[in-house]
Amino acid sequence: MLDLVRLRVLVAVARERSVTAAAEKLHYSQPSVSHHLARLEADVGAPLTQRAGRGIRLTEAGRILAARAEEILGQVEAAQTEVAEHAGLRAGRLRLAAFPSALATLVPRAVARFSAAHPAIDIALNEAEPPVALTGLRNGEVDVAMIFAHGDSPAGDDRNTTITPVLTEPMYVVTPANRQWPGERTKLATFAHARWIAGCERCRLHLVAACEAAGFTPDIAFETDDYVAVQALVAAGLGVSTLPGLALVANRHPDVRIDRLPDDHRRIAVATYGRSPAPLPVQAFITALREAMVTPAWP
Repeated sequence: MLDLVRLRVLVAVARERSVTAAAEKLHYSQPSVSHHLARLEADVGAPLTQRAGRGIRLTEAGRILAARAEEILGQVEAAQTEVAEHAGLRAGRLRLAAFPSALATLVPRAVARFSAAHPAIDIALNEAEPPVALTGLRNGEVDVAMIFAHGDSPAGDDRNTTITPVLTEPMYVVTPANRQWPGERTKLATFAHARWIAGCERCRLHLVAACEAAGFTPDIAFETDDYVAVQALVAAGLGVSTLPGLALVANRHPDVRIDRLPDDHRRIAVATYGRSPAPLPVQAFITALREAMVTPAWP
């Protein structure tokens, strides 16, 4: 019986016309390629290669077998793909971690579309801020992590992860609707003497950095990663804050005023473990997310 590994080696040698180049292409050692060729010749009972100057060329038997080998390998790969699609998209589970405002806006349509196309796959949703979601991804606790990054900072550590951009959302300063402020409301410096309400750890770090870039250190009076609570605190006159567009699309308190910060934004991305291609259910979810994506009408 012909060995698929040896056939793959023969095809590589036919394409590269060099044992050394074939070894590099296959990530094998040169002696390993020579060994596989010798074993394949023993299997078929005929010489398959011959020296041609500094290179190598196939004999007539080698050319015939290499042509058939390409067909055989193509059929095997097609069969493996079909079986993987059958097994991967007709049973199993997909675990998604996402931060709260994504769960309230982007995720529901994507999950509904995914579930309609692949009803046999159970999908589990977990609320998690990006650092926790990425840790879960690396630990094998989740399959997909929806994450964010402020400004131009990296969305996540791309070692052993694939980061797929999804959306860029604006940032807003949130203030009590009934209070007047001297100065431009689209500049953080206008609120230098206000008390501030900060969000999750990553959001707090960004807020501090943005305020320091505007020339002041914010007086943070309260911290909560609940964007509904942030707006309620602001509406009660207990401070000011910044919030991203998705949080305001998900919930808007009637007693706050929002002003868009022209020089600030937040980037949404999907993180998956390993390099592409991802497992089929993961690929299918990312496809569903893209197909269901509708850029919100930002306030």
